[in-house]
Amino acid sequence: QVQLVESGGGLVQAGGSLMLSCAASGGIFSMSIMGWYRQAPGKQRELVAIITPGGTTNSADSVKGRFTISRDDAKNTVYLQMNNLKPEDTAVYYCNARFRHEYWGQGTQVTVSS
Repeated sequence: QVQLVESGGGLVQAGGSLMLSCAASGGIFSMSIMGWYRQAPGKQRELVAIITPGGTTNSADSVKGRFTISRDDAKNTVYLQMNNLKPEDTAVYYCNARFRHEYWGQGTQVTVSS
């Protein structure tokens, strides 16, 4: 059974940094496209960044130059380093894995105060 567990969310002031982690179990991590999505109150869930098994990354224009996604296949973990955070980055951040099926974590809250 695939499980994704996020950690690292919290409250930070604008301009600050946070690193989110997502630990995966179930044996599919190294074969999966891993991603981070976010959902702000009253808005649809949106893609933040993805990383392929080969390490190719892509990210939303709104976070380019500020957020970096990375993965450690030995630890079955994907990370999202978030720098220069803005109030509009406030959302619940979800980890996603795609390999034959799609899997989601439970989400972690990120709140950026102005």
